[in-house]
Amino acid sequence: MPTPSMEDYIEQIYLLIESKGYARVSDIAEALHVHPSSVTKMVQKLDKDEYLNYEKYRGLILTAKGKKVGKRLVYRHELLERFLELIGVNKENIYQDVEGIEHHLSWNSIDRIGDLVQFFEEDADRVKELEAIHQKAEDQ
Repeated sequence: MPTPSMEDYIEQIYLLIESKGYARVSDIAEALHVHPSSVTKMVQKLDKDEYLNYEKYRGLILTAKGKKVGKRLVYRHELLERFLELIGVNKENIYQDVEGIEHHLSWNSIDRIGDLVQFFEEDADRVKELEAIHQKAEDQ
């Protein structure tokens, strides 16, 4: 299993490749607000652990293992954002909250949150009821 730091890198690399078709060390550094030298060290570790293939000065590509993990990490992040939005967390807090909790939940917990989000999203009336509860709580 990748460490939380490795997960952040894999997720960001996956997102960059999905959006731009490639991920450069400089792009990863900018997105994660770290120094390029830190990215290079992590990319070498991810290469060693077979999440990606890295050739100095030529770039990197995710392996099948890296793509699978990256896709799952993006799903987890997006699911937690949807969940927090659903339960009424202020939009300006959602990203930071997800960043704070995503590495501390088991995949079993993520799957149960997914079930709950799906339960509410399948029926607009359920969402309206939940929103009414939010509003009532804010009015108190």
